[in-house]
Amino acid sequence: MTTRDSKPPFGRRAFLTNGTLTLAAASVCPRALVGNQFKPKLSIGLITDLHYADKPPAGSRHYRESLAKLDAAAAQFQKHQISVLVELGDLIDAAETVEKEQTYLKTINQKFSKICSNRHYVLGNHCVDTLKKEEFLKGVGQKESYYSFDQEGFHFIVLDACFRSDGVAYERKNFHWTDANIPPTELKWLQEDLKANEKPVIVLAHQRLDVSNNHGVKNNREVRSLLESSGNVIAVFQGHSHQNDLNIIGGIHYCTLVAMVEGMGLAHNGFSILNIDKQGSVQLTGFQKQKSRQLT
Repeated sequence: MTTRDSKPPFGRRAFLTNGTLTLAAASVCPRALVGNQFKPKLSIGLITDLHYADKPPAGSRHYRESLAKLDAAAAQFQKHQISVLVELGDLIDAAETVEKEQTYLKTINQKFSKICSNRHYVLGNHCVDTLKKEEFLKGVGQKESYYSFDQEGFHFIVLDACFRSDGVAYERKNFHWTDANIPPTELKWLQEDLKANEKPVIVLAHQRLDVSNNHGVKNNREVRSLLESSGNVIAVFQGHSHQNDLNIIGGIHYCTLVAMVEGMGLAHNGFSILNIDKQGSVQLTGFQKQKSRQLT
Protein backbone atom coordinates (compact mmCIF):
# COMPACT_ATOMS: atom_id res chain seq x y z
CA MET A 1 0.00 0.00 0.00
CA THR A 2 1.21 3.46 -0.88
CA THR A 3 0.13 6.57 0.98
CA ARG A 4 0.62 9.76 -0.97
CA ASP A 5 -1.14 12.09 1.43
CA SER A 6 -1.00 11.73 5.18
CA LYS A 7 -3.93 14.08 5.77
CA PRO A 8 -7.08 12.56 7.35
CA PRO A 9 -9.97 11.69 5.00
CA PHE A 10 -11.76 14.84 3.85
CA GLY A 11 -15.13 15.36 5.52
CA ARG A 12 -15.49 11.77 6.74
CA ARG A 13 -14.96 12.35 10.45
CA ALA A 14 -18.60 11.74 11.34
CA PHE A 15 -18.70 8.59 9.28
CA LEU A 16 -15.51 7.15 10.70
CA THR A 17 -16.06 8.16 14.33
CA ASN A 18 -17.82 4.94 15.29
CA GLY A 19 -16.22 2.67 12.72
CA THR A 20 -13.15 1.99 10.70
CA LEU A 21 -12.52 1.55 7.02
CA THR A 22 -11.07 -1.91 6.73
CA LEU A 23 -9.72 -3.58 3.60
CA ALA A 24 -9.02 -7.24 4.24
CA ALA A 25 -8.79 -10.40 2.19
CA ALA A 26 -9.06 -14.06 2.99
CA SER A 27 -9.47 -17.45 1.38
CA VAL A 28 -12.69 -19.16 0.41
CA CYS A 29 -14.21 -18.87 3.91
CA PRO A 30 -13.15 -15.48 5.35
CA ARG A 31 -13.63 -15.04 9.08
CA ALA A 32 -14.80 -11.48 8.56
CA LEU A 33 -17.96 -12.81 6.95
CA VAL A 34 -18.74 -15.89 9.03
CA GLY A 35 -18.09 -14.56 12.54
CA ASN A 36 -20.57 -12.77 14.80
CA GLN A 37 -18.50 -9.62 15.19
CA PHE A 38 -19.39 -8.12 11.83
CA LYS A 39 -23.01 -8.09 10.73
CA PRO A 40 -23.29 -6.24 7.41
CA LYS A 41 -26.39 -4.30 6.47
CA LEU A 42 -25.15 -4.07 2.87
CA SER A 43 -23.12 -6.68 0.97
CA ILE A 44 -21.87 -5.95 -2.55
CA GLY A 45 -20.26 -8.49 -4.87
CA LEU A 46 -17.34 -7.08 -6.88
CA ILE A 47 -15.81 -8.70 -9.98
CA THR A 48 -13.50 -7.25 -12.60
CA ASP A 49 -11.75 -8.14 -15.84
CA LEU A 50 -13.40 -11.45 -16.70
CA HIS A 51 -12.43 -10.99 -20.38
CA TYR A 52 -14.71 -13.84 -21.36
CA ALA A 53 -14.22 -15.07 -24.93
CA ASP A 54 -14.57 -18.40 -26.66
CA LYS A 55 -10.94 -18.56 -27.75
CA PRO A 56 -7.70 -20.25 -26.65
CA PRO A 57 -5.58 -18.82 -23.81
CA ALA A 58 -3.13 -16.02 -24.58
CA GLY A 59 -0.26 -15.84 -22.14
CA SER A 60 -1.70 -15.84 -18.62
CA ARG A 61 -5.22 -15.02 -19.78
CA HIS A 62 -7.56 -18.01 -19.85
CA TYR A 63 -10.65 -16.57 -21.47
CA ARG A 64 -12.97 -19.58 -21.47
CA GLU A 65 -12.29 -20.35 -17.82
CA SER A 66 -14.02 -17.16 -16.71
CA LEU A 67 -17.32 -19.06 -17.01
CA ALA A 68 -16.35 -21.58 -14.31
CA LYS A 69 -14.68 -18.87 -12.20
CA LEU A 70 -17.88 -16.81 -12.32
CA ASP A 71 -19.87 -19.87 -11.17
CA ALA A 72 -17.54 -20.17 -8.16
CA ALA A 73 -17.98 -16.48 -7.36
CA ALA A 74 -21.76 -16.80 -7.72
CA ALA A 75 -21.81 -19.61 -5.14
CA GLN A 76 -20.02 -17.40 -2.61
CA PHE A 77 -22.22 -14.42 -3.39
CA GLN A 78 -25.32 -16.55 -2.84
CA LYS A 79 -23.90 -17.93 0.40
CA HIS A 80 -23.30 -14.45 1.78
CA GLN A 81 -26.53 -13.03 0.38
CA ILE A 82 -25.22 -10.02 -1.50
CA SER A 83 -27.77 -7.35 -2.31
CA VAL A 84 -25.80 -5.59 -5.08
CA LEU A 85 -23.50 -6.96 -7.80
CA VAL A 86 -20.93 -4.83 -9.63
CA GLU A 87 -18.74 -5.73 -12.61
CA LEU A 88 -15.82 -3.27 -12.87
CA GLY A 89 -15.16 -3.55 -16.59
CA ASP A 90 -13.85 -5.84 -19.33
CA LEU A 91 -16.65 -8.34 -18.91
CA ILE A 92 -15.75 -9.64 -22.39
CA ASP A 93 -12.62 -9.71 -24.50
CA ALA A 94 -12.10 -8.32 -27.99
CA ALA A 95 -13.52 -9.99 -31.09
CA GLU A 96 -13.00 -9.38 -34.78
CA THR A 97 -16.67 -8.96 -35.57
CA VAL A 98 -19.67 -7.36 -33.90
CA GLU A 99 -21.60 -10.61 -34.10
CA LYS A 100 -18.89 -12.62 -32.33
CA GLU A 101 -18.45 -10.05 -29.57
CA GLN A 102 -22.21 -9.99 -29.02
CA THR A 103 -22.09 -13.77 -28.66
CA TYR A 104 -19.39 -13.44 -25.98
CA LEU A 105 -21.53 -10.88 -24.16
CA LYS A 106 -24.70 -12.97 -24.31
CA THR A 107 -22.91 -16.07 -23.01
CA ILE A 108 -21.23 -14.47 -19.99
CA ASN A 109 -24.19 -12.25 -19.11
CA GLN A 110 -26.55 -15.20 -19.01
CA LYS A 111 -24.59 -16.36 -15.96
CA PHE A 112 -23.83 -12.94 -14.52
CA SER A 113 -27.42 -11.66 -14.69
CA LYS A 114 -28.73 -14.64 -12.70
CA ILE A 115 -26.56 -13.86 -9.67
CA CYS A 116 -28.34 -10.70 -8.55
CA SER A 117 -31.17 -8.59 -9.95
CA ASN A 118 -29.60 -5.38 -8.57
CA ARG A 119 -26.48 -5.28 -10.71
CA HIS A 120 -24.26 -2.66 -12.33
CA TYR A 121 -21.83 -2.75 -15.24
CA VAL A 122 -18.80 -0.45 -15.50
CA LEU A 123 -17.60 -0.06 -19.09
CA GLY A 124 -14.11 -1.39 -19.82
CA ASN A 125 -12.08 -0.81 -22.97
CA HIS A 126 -12.56 -4.41 -24.10
CA CYS A 127 -16.33 -4.11 -23.66
CA VAL A 128 -16.40 -1.63 -26.55
CA ASP A 129 -13.49 -2.89 -28.64
CA THR A 130 -15.85 -3.84 -31.45
CA LEU A 131 -19.23 -2.93 -29.99
CA LYS A 132 -20.63 0.56 -29.61
CA LYS A 133 -21.50 1.60 -26.07
CA GLU A 134 -25.21 1.48 -26.78
CA GLU A 135 -24.83 -2.07 -28.10
CA PHE A 136 -23.05 -3.23 -24.97
CA LEU A 137 -25.50 -1.46 -22.68
CA LYS A 138 -28.48 -2.91 -24.54
CA GLY A 139 -26.92 -6.36 -24.24
CA VAL A 140 -26.77 -6.09 -20.44
CA GLY A 141 -29.96 -4.10 -19.94
CA GLN A 142 -28.38 -0.92 -18.58
CA LYS A 143 -29.42 2.58 -19.68
CA GLU A 144 -26.31 4.67 -19.01
CA SER A 145 -22.53 4.24 -18.99
CA TYR A 146 -22.04 6.71 -16.12
CA TYR A 147 -24.58 7.42 -13.38
CA SER A 148 -25.09 7.26 -9.62
CA PHE A 149 -27.37 5.36 -7.25
CA ASP A 150 -28.10 5.21 -3.53
CA GLN A 151 -28.15 2.07 -1.42
CA GLU A 152 -28.61 1.76 2.36
CA GLY A 153 -27.41 5.28 3.11
CA PHE A 154 -24.46 5.23 0.69
CA HIS A 155 -24.03 7.01 -2.63
CA PHE A 156 -22.37 5.05 -5.45
CA ILE A 157 -20.94 6.66 -8.58
CA VAL A 158 -20.26 4.65 -11.74
CA LEU A 159 -17.73 6.30 -14.07
CA ASP A 160 -16.99 5.78 -17.77
CA ALA A 161 -13.44 6.59 -18.94
CA CYS A 162 -13.81 4.96 -22.35
CA PHE A 163 -13.27 8.21 -24.24
CA ARG A 164 -10.32 9.38 -26.31
CA SER A 165 -8.46 12.61 -25.50
CA ASP A 166 -10.51 14.39 -28.17
CA GLY A 167 -13.75 13.35 -26.45
CA VAL A 168 -14.75 10.70 -28.98
CA ALA A 169 -16.26 7.60 -27.39
CA TYR A 170 -14.55 4.22 -27.76
CA GLU A 171 -16.15 1.96 -30.38
CA ARG A 172 -15.34 -0.25 -33.34
CA LYS A 173 -11.57 -0.29 -32.69
CA ASN A 174 -11.25 3.49 -33.05
CA PHE A 175 -9.03 3.93 -29.98
CA HIS A 176 -5.85 2.86 -28.22
CA TRP A 177 -6.39 1.48 -24.73
CA THR A 178 -3.82 3.81 -23.16
CA ASP A 179 -5.85 6.90 -24.17
CA ALA A 180 -8.54 6.82 -21.45
CA ASN A 181 -10.26 10.01 -20.35
CA ILE A 182 -13.22 11.42 -18.44
CA PRO A 183 -14.62 14.01 -20.90
CA PRO A 184 -15.77 17.52 -19.90
CA THR A 185 -19.47 16.64 -20.00
CA GLU A 186 -18.97 13.75 -17.59
CA LEU A 187 -16.71 15.86 -15.34
CA LYS A 188 -19.43 18.51 -15.09
CA TRP A 189 -22.00 15.83 -14.29
CA LEU A 190 -19.67 14.36 -11.63
CA GLN A 191 -19.14 17.74 -9.99
CA GLU A 192 -22.88 18.41 -9.86
CA ASP A 193 -23.67 14.91 -8.61
CA LEU A 194 -21.14 15.20 -5.78
CA LYS A 195 -22.37 18.67 -4.85
CA ALA A 196 -25.97 17.48 -4.57
CA ASN A 197 -25.08 14.53 -2.35
CA GLU A 198 -24.47 14.41 1.42
CA LYS A 199 -24.07 10.65 1.85
CA PRO A 200 -20.74 8.78 2.07
CA VAL A 201 -19.57 8.06 -1.48
CA ILE A 202 -17.99 5.02 -3.11
CA VAL A 203 -16.77 5.36 -6.72
CA LEU A 204 -16.74 2.46 -9.18
CA ALA A 205 -14.41 2.69 -12.19
CA HIS A 206 -12.51 0.55 -14.67
CA GLN A 207 -9.39 2.49 -15.68
CA ARG A 208 -7.33 3.58 -12.70
CA LEU A 209 -7.61 7.02 -11.15
CA ASP A 210 -4.51 6.72 -8.96
CA VAL A 211 -1.67 6.19 -11.47
CA SER A 212 -0.21 8.13 -14.40
CA ASN A 213 1.06 5.15 -16.38
CA ASN A 214 -0.68 3.40 -19.30
CA HIS A 215 -3.35 2.00 -16.98
CA GLY A 216 -4.39 5.40 -15.67
CA VAL A 217 -7.04 7.83 -16.80
CA LYS A 218 -5.12 10.66 -18.47
CA ASN A 219 -6.94 13.44 -16.65
CA ASN A 220 -7.11 11.57 -13.35
CA ARG A 221 -5.74 14.53 -11.38
CA GLU A 222 -8.76 16.57 -12.39
CA VAL A 223 -11.09 13.73 -11.42
CA ARG A 224 -9.36 13.24 -8.07
CA SER A 225 -9.61 16.97 -7.36
CA LEU A 226 -13.39 16.78 -7.69
CA LEU A 227 -13.56 13.69 -5.47
CA GLU A 228 -11.38 15.27 -2.77
CA SER A 229 -13.16 18.61 -2.77
CA SER A 230 -16.54 16.95 -2.24
CA GLY A 231 -15.45 15.82 1.22
CA ASN A 232 -17.62 12.68 1.09
CA VAL A 233 -15.68 10.14 -0.99
CA ILE A 234 -14.40 7.18 1.02
CA ALA A 235 -13.00 4.88 -1.63
CA VAL A 236 -12.62 4.13 -5.33
CA PHE A 237 -12.78 0.51 -6.51
CA GLN A 238 -11.26 -0.12 -9.93
CA GLY A 239 -9.75 -2.77 -12.22
CA HIS A 240 -7.96 -2.64 -15.58
CA SER A 241 -4.34 -3.34 -14.53
CA HIS A 242 -5.19 -6.91 -13.42
CA GLN A 243 -3.25 -6.54 -10.16
CA ASN A 244 -3.96 -6.03 -6.49
CA ASP A 245 -3.03 -2.53 -5.44
CA LEU A 246 -4.00 0.07 -2.88
CA ASN A 247 -3.08 3.76 -2.75
CA ILE A 248 -4.29 6.55 -0.49
CA ILE A 249 -4.37 9.96 -2.16
CA GLY A 250 -5.99 13.00 -0.58
CA GLY A 251 -7.54 10.81 2.10
CA ILE A 252 -9.32 8.60 -0.45
CA HIS A 253 -8.58 4.89 -0.77
CA TYR A 254 -7.96 3.72 -4.35
CA CYS A 255 -8.32 -0.05 -4.34
CA THR A 256 -7.46 -1.97 -7.52
CA LEU A 257 -8.89 -5.48 -7.71
CA VAL A 258 -7.28 -8.52 -9.31
CA ALA A 259 -8.51 -9.75 -12.70
CA MET A 260 -10.61 -12.91 -12.85
CA VAL A 261 -9.18 -13.93 -16.26
CA GLU A 262 -5.59 -14.31 -15.07
CA GLY A 263 -4.33 -17.85 -14.49
CA MET A 264 -5.54 -21.36 -15.15
CA GLY A 265 -8.01 -23.06 -12.85
CA LEU A 266 -10.19 -22.03 -9.93
CA ALA A 267 -7.15 -21.56 -7.71
CA HIS A 268 -6.38 -18.48 -9.82
CA ASN A 269 -9.83 -16.99 -9.41
CA GLY A 270 -10.31 -13.54 -7.85
CA PHE A 271 -13.39 -11.63 -6.62
CA SER A 272 -14.53 -9.69 -3.57
CA ILE A 273 -17.40 -8.85 -1.26
CA LEU A 274 -17.72 -5.32 0.05
CA ASN A 275 -19.54 -5.23 3.40
CA ILE A 276 -20.87 -2.24 5.30
CA ASP A 277 -22.32 -2.68 8.80
CA LYS A 278 -24.80 -0.64 10.83
CA GLN A 279 -22.00 1.27 12.58
CA GLY A 280 -20.53 2.42 9.28
CA SER A 281 -17.58 0.03 9.23
CA VAL A 282 -16.49 -1.05 5.75
CA GLN A 283 -14.73 -4.29 4.88
CA LEU A 284 -13.55 -5.61 1.54
CA THR A 285 -13.05 -9.36 1.74
CA GLY A 286 -11.20 -10.93 -1.15
CA PHE A 287 -11.33 -14.52 -2.34
CA GLN A 288 -8.58 -16.63 -3.92
CA LYS A 289 -6.03 -14.30 -5.59
CA GLN A 290 -7.33 -11.12 -4.00
CA LYS A 291 -4.35 -10.08 -1.84
CA SER A 292 -4.88 -9.73 1.91
CA ARG A 293 -5.14 -6.12 3.05
CA GLN A 294 -6.17 -4.31 6.16
CA LEU A 295 -6.44 -0.57 6.65
CA THR A 296 -7.76 1.13 9.75
